[in-house]
Amino acid sequence: MTAFDLTIIGLGYVGMPLAKEATAAGLRVAGLDVDPRKVDALNAGRSYIDDLTDADLDAMLSGGFTAMLDASVLSRSRTIVICVPTPLDEDHRPDLSAVEGATRTVAEHLQAGTLVVLESTTWPGTTDELARPILEQSGLVAGEDFHLAFSPERIDPGNPKFGLRNTPKVVGGYTPACKERAVAFYSQFVERVVPVSGTREAEMAKLLENTYRHVNIALVNEMAIFCDELGVNLWEAIEAASTKPFGFQKFLPGPGVGGHCIPVDPSYLSYTVRKLGYPFRFVELAQEINERMPSYVVARVQRLLNRARKPVNGSRVLLLGVTYKPDIADERETPAIPVAEALLELGAELSFCDPYVKKWSVEGTPVPREEDLAEAVAAADVVVLLQQHSAFDLDVVEERASLVLDTRGVLATSERVERL
Repeated sequence: MTAFDLTIIGLGYVGMPLAKEATAAGLRVAGLDVDPRKVDALNAGRSYIDDLTDADLDAMLSGGFTAMLDASVLSRSRTIVICVPTPLDEDHRPDLSAVEGATRTVAEHLQAGTLVVLESTTWPGTTDELARPILEQSGLVAGEDFHLAFSPERIDPGNPKFGLRNTPKVVGGYTPACKERAVAFYSQFVERVVPVSGTREAEMAKLLENTYRHVNIALVNEMAIFCDELGVNLWEAIEAASTKPFGFQKFLPGPGVGGHCIPVDPSYLSYTVRKLGYPFRFVELAQEINERMPSYVVARVQRLLNRARKPVNGSRVLLLGVTYKPDIADERETPAIPVAEALLELGAELSFCDPYVKKWSVEGTPVPREEDLAEAVAAADVVVLLQQHSAFDLDVVEERASLVLDTRGVLATSERVERL
């Protein structure tokens, strides 16, 4: 008899929500990670995940969940799910070193009859071409001796409406039997499981979802740039267009894209297409547009200050919200970083205000944190609203700021307040 129904490799924003739902469904769940600090924190009941409270973690621990560093737990697990990061390297190429390392660890402990699922976002073909050969070094054959599947994570940190349980789960198996086994596993704690014909289709589904968002965000970002020059209120135009009950989905401009998906996943798809011998032009153009938005934000800050006869050099610039999305502490790929880098290079006296971030540094340089929103706004030469945390009193910003650049379209425009 196996000791655990499920072992999750990678105890981050993807792995921990999975552990929570599986434990709540009565499964015996173990979490495996290489970071002893994470393991110690979890076993002590301290959560470091936005969507997992200490109370949630206490309930999980009471339900039998345990975090560990010992990979031998894999040999005593009926199902193994890999939830490790898949970032880009310095050349914007997929970095699958964490996936390869986790898969090798699984291969060292793999037992017959085990279900192995990869959830880490990656290019189509990874499960079959990269993970399967490594796993089969165990001497076991995928589809015969063990089951292999891919199921893309769809975690949206901070989303109060959709979590793992009520977000449909796409599942693709290496063989039909692998698919059936994976569907049966996820059906224990996910309301709707969506089977597809193979692992490649499941891998592509994830990339398609995020590439769709990436391209449409780039569209409105580019429109924001030329609408400003044309004297057109794009925000009003977007709201007007969104009244159409069919054929249109609202996307909003912003200072750039951030998080664990949008800035990264389309590059995995572009990488795959380039292996065929030609570029994925939509994705690469969208990447170019979205990556230039931080510099455009800085140019707009310069313009605001110039109108007030002030240079950026020596001006007090306050950044409001430095996380990649509102009401969470996640700073991964936040566009606040390149905005801050450019402002510092121009000589700005930079500070930030964010209720979710206690310490923040840019290129190793600590940025002062402002505790009192009203005082900080009043003291700044220009305020840049990068993230609209609900804790921010926007009336205070509108009333007390000398100048404001609103990159999120949530403030009323005036002589002192401009929208992106």
